[in-house]
Amino acid sequence: MSRSNTVFIGRKPVLNYVLACMTLFKSGTEEVLVKARGRAISRAVDVVEVLRNRFMPDMKVGDIKIGTEELTSEESNSPTNISTIEIKLHR
Repeated sequence: MSRSNTVFIGRKPVLNYVLACMTLFKSGTEEVLVKARGRAISRAVDVVEVLRNRFMPDMKVGDIKIGTEELTSEESNSPTNISTIEIKLHR
């Protein structure tokens, strides 16, 4: 899966990411990867559900991967664990 087929979920409204996914599918991409971490995980799930229920009922949810990343902040030297999710979508 190339990086150009990936939508990284952040703090923007859900419909911005839905539009990004739809644009990738309309450009001929067969597979889109939705990635998020931390508090954005719930927004990633919302993006997939809105896309599937409202705009692309023929879209299929493929592989879902969950994991943990270890981040070290500049303030504290101890690492912090952050949850991650990757949702693969197929046309």
